[in-house]
Amino acid sequence: MDTLTQYAVQYGLQALVGIGIFIAGVMASRWAGTFTQRSLERYALDPPVRMLMVRVVKILVLLFTAMIALQALGVPIAPLVAGISVAGVGIGLALQGVLSNVMAGLSIIFTKPYKVGEHISLLGVHGDVVMVDIFSTTLMHSDQSRVIIPNRKIVGEILHNFGTIRQIHLTVDVAYKTDLDRALAIVRDVVAVHPHVLKDPAPSVGISSLGHSTVTIAIEPWTPVALFNATQGELNKAILERLRDAQIEFPPPSPSMPR
Repeated sequence: MDTLTQYAVQYGLQALVGIGIFIAGVMASRWAGTFTQRSLERYALDPPVRMLMVRVVKILVLLFTAMIALQALGVPIAPLVAGISVAGVGIGLALQGVLSNVMAGLSIIFTKPYKVGEHISLLGVHGDVVMVDIFSTTLMHSDQSRVIIPNRKIVGEILHNFGTIRQIHLTVDVAYKTDLDRALAIVRDVVAVHPHVLKDPAPSVGISSLGHSTVTIAIEPWTPVALFNATQGELNKAILERLRDAQIEFPPPSPSMPR
């Protein structure tokens, strides 16, 4: 009993000190992360870069205090570090996919092929970038669904970055006997007065093709990414109504089209 009491007093005290140091380390890492986040907000850094730096600071503080806690418990640090290094090789081989995502994420964060808020298309999918993380990139699709792409799938692929604006591609067919100057003027006026159509780049309106019985007018204005779908629908409606009011003749539907 005396021996057990002696061991309990000796190692129990060490255990309490080690646990106390580790708890203090967890609290210190949170405080350091919050302090780093507030400090970095003063600089014009992208959110993924700030997130990465905050995580690195928290992990470093936590590792440092964990080593101090283990030393307080009487655990030899040097053999432990060597053992972790050997185990790290095996863990690295087992987590190749995760590590490749991390390296690809770092490449994306620092090279900035796209940013949050931009519209991109790659790997057969497209959407607005809502998050760039260490492991993945999250896109918001037009139907409000989220597309999560592992970063290792992105690096090295052909990427189409639309930026923060997109060009709408609309067409309307009119009859050959239509006064084209008048029809084009009406369409240009509709596009010019729409509040979501950008003045720069300037919208393009003109004759795109001549069919057997139709003349096709192409309308290609620019609008912010977030307003793309709404603007497209509003322009279609406004152009149709203005052309009808002006009694612009539309060609009859082809025989293959349902009436």
